[in-house]
Amino acid sequence: MKVGFIGMGIMGTPMVLNLIKAGHQLWVHGRRPESMQPLADASAIACASSQMVAENADVIFVMVSDTPDVEQVILGENGVIHGAKAGSVVVDMSTISPTVTKAIAAQLGARGVEMLDAPVSGGDVGAVNGTLSIMVGGKPEVFERVKPLFEAMGKNIIHIGGNGAGQVAKACNQIVVGVTIQAVAEALTFARKNGVDAAKVRDALMGGFAGSKILEVHGKRMLDHDFKPGFKTRLHQKDMNIVMQTAREVGLALPGAALVMQNLNALMGTGDGEIDSAAIVKVVERMSGM
Repeated sequence: MKVGFIGMGIMGTPMVLNLIKAGHQLWVHGRRPESMQPLADASAIACASSQMVAENADVIFVMVSDTPDVEQVILGENGVIHGAKAGSVVVDMSTISPTVTKAIAAQLGARGVEMLDAPVSGGDVGAVNGTLSIMVGGKPEVFERVKPLFEAMGKNIIHIGGNGAGQVAKACNQIVVGVTIQAVAEALTFARKNGVDAAKVRDALMGGFAGSKILEVHGKRMLDHDFKPGFKTRLHQKDMNIVMQTAREVGLALPGAALVMQNLNALMGTGDGEIDSAAIVKVVERMSGM
């Protein structure tokens, strides 16, 4: 399949390599020309613009940072919409606003171009290993057409519903992740404040109903105070901002998510935007005089 991919970051680059390994011809574009070189070396064709990618591909993937970036890549000057052919498919794998996703899908649809929103979970490790969880919104028949490409990048691939449903599912993922990080941070700090070995408490909890991937991975980061990112605080803050904005639009109370948002804001305020969001424990420790 003739495939385009826009966004050569920590996620996009290994995803492109997995598509190449699956036997597809790739046209790629990144903001930094040097980011495209490793992919050009692996047989991808480097393009000067998003429009040029769209002119050559039947399916165009987008993997960039935030809602305004997606709008610019797809709808802006030299954007995908100016090069995409009727019948082609734009697949946005970024994490952005569900509301904006629906609006972009409508603009593409008016030109006969289909759209899927397909945000992912699994981080850079999942991108490298091709084991991402992919949550997809859009028409079922378009999903089935693109599914073989998703299978080159992920393992848990679920069609959720119409346009925007994938982004809603990703927001749900971030709520569960964020609130669970908060809970683990509070639990381990509670143990330490009471003079108990927090590492042994974590081991005990891992064998019971409180056990989780967050307790396993982020709990270890908290114990070691090793906040080398997996998932940077600034990106988690961005995602939780999408959650809170969407909740406001639909009139929904999310008190746990709101607390997580404030603690991520606190980390940003202390210059900790580039470290892993497990550093929420630092906010809890500071408030506890530790």
